[in-house]
Order: sequence, then C-alpha cells, then structure tokens
Amino acid sequence: MLTEVKVKKKGYLMQAGEITKYEYFITKGCLKVYTLDVDGSPHISMFAVEDYWTGDLASFMTKEPSRYFIKATEDSELLGISRTNYDLLFQEIPKFEKFYRILYQRSLISYIRRSNHGISLTAEERYIQFKKKYPKIVNRITQKDLAGYIGITPEFMSKIITKVNRTQKS
Repeated sequence: MLTEVKVKKKGYLMQAGEITKYEYFITKGCLKVYTLDVDGSPHISMFAVEDYWTGDLASFMTKEPSRYFIKATEDSELLGISRTNYDLLFQEIPKFEKFYRILYQRSLISYIRRSNHGISLTAEERYIQFKKKYPKIVNRITQKDLAGYIGITPEFMSKIITKVNRTQKS
C-alpha cells in the first residue's frame, strides 16, 4: 500500500500548484514545508524528520492545488500513501483510523500553540521554545531556515542564537 520515495538534498518532494497525491511518512532525512510571499521570501511552517508525516492534507483531501513547497534539507527517504490506499486502510483497519485521528488532533494542537506563540512570544522566546521542543532538529537545519520558521531575518536570528548561547553558558 506504500510507495518508497527518495529525495536528494535540495530536491523537491512537492511544489506549490501541484495536487498532493500522497501523504508521506519520513523514514530518513529532513524536509521543510513552506510557502513563498509576494516578495519570494520563504515562510517555513514545519520541518519533518524521521517518524513524522508530511504533505499537504488539504490538497490531498480536496484535490485542489497546494500552496506549499516541500524541499529536502538532507537526503531523505519516505513512504507515500495514495488517497485510494489511505481510504482503504481506514476501512480495513479501524485502529489505523483512530491512530490518524489522534495524530491530527495533536497536529492541530501544535498548530494552535505555534500560532499563539507567533503573536505572544518574542523571537528569542520562540527560538528557545523551538530548541526545547525539537532538540533533534535544531542542529540539522540552516540558520536561514530556522529564521524562516521563527519569522525573522537570518541576521536577527544570528544575534538571538549568539545571545542565547552566551546566556546558557553563564
């Protein structure tokens, strides 16, 4: 029911404008999910590493074009499930549907918290939260990508990292 997919570092799993045909489970690697604003600046909504699911669920379910790019930041290996097999799996294995429901509930909670942090925390606090929540990811991504996730310029990100590291050594 699953399709093996490999994406080289800097390669695209998906690009904006495409209709998402698969949801993906990452077995190896790291990918970033992002949109581009009118100026072409990336806004990273998430990083996906081993044991994460990624894709554009809205496009997958509605068959409408995606607004997202998914690009590998490392050589990556994934398992993709098509919509037909996705529906069949739910029908044949009810526990899988329960698993997915819980997974998406957790995703929604995480999304709401991230949105709230974006308006209630400083950039420095958002960075500290990211480091605590995703210690395995922080050292696998570029400072530029981290800035795109936090919502600041790479230059300001550099200043925050320096300040936080200096404070943590004290």
